[in-house]
Amino acid sequence: MADLLQVQGLSAGYGEAVVLQNVSFALEEGATLALLGRNGTGKTTLINTLAGATRQHAGSITLGGTALHKLAPHLRAGAGIGWVPQERNIFKSLTVHENLTAVARPGRSGGTSTVWTPDRVYAMFPRLAERKTNLGTQLSGGEQQMLAVGRALVLNPKLLLLDEPLEGLAPIIVEELLRAIRRITQDEGLAAIIVEQHPQAILAISDKAVVLDRGTIVHSGTARELRADPALVDRLLGVAR
Repeated sequence: MADLLQVQGLSAGYGEAVVLQNVSFALEEGATLALLGRNGTGKTTLINTLAGATRQHAGSITLGGTALHKLAPHLRAGAGIGWVPQERNIFKSLTVHENLTAVARPGRSGGTSTVWTPDRVYAMFPRLAERKTNLGTQLSGGEQQMLAVGRALVLNPKLLLLDEPLEGLAPIIVEELLRAIRRITQDEGLAAIIVEQHPQAILAISDKAVVLDRGTIVHSGTARELRADPALVDRLLGVAR
């Protein structure tokens, strides 16, 4: 299968501070990558760099043949990036439905036949359908996360970036979101990169795994192999989970 994303020799950070150093990896169309590492190792910086929210010092990012690193942040959504940041960044003064319709773009996601519309998001997340007239400020944390995911999907992206989508959520909401992410990636075939502090949960629904330490890649392989080796997970991440 052809590579959708190619990252070569990437160095990036904030201002003059370099967080990522010489990061290189590739992701095939329809594949899911678990991006793991201890706190402060550069995971969010890598996601933010793909989205254009950091200062890139060196290297290249190519998405579906487009030189993403040459595009301004506001143009990267049009090039195929669907970004769900840690902060969610939903429009809290707008209703659920307005959040979705304000950013929706026509087209198909990734290399699939799937077209994401607000109605399709409501079918994925019935809680949002029940609250479509509620303002962002009237949603629970879990509902805000569902809305953030839905808002990224209606861009009909080629690549979905999820930065700690399960953080701080109740177990029942975690299970609901995991099922949705599995459906989006495995059933619908949308490529994704997922940052998460609970490796076993994400490795179970991922194809590949990359582990960062001090801004560099210290492990790259299949998610299945890493999940099957708790001792290696413990050594790389500092805690067995």
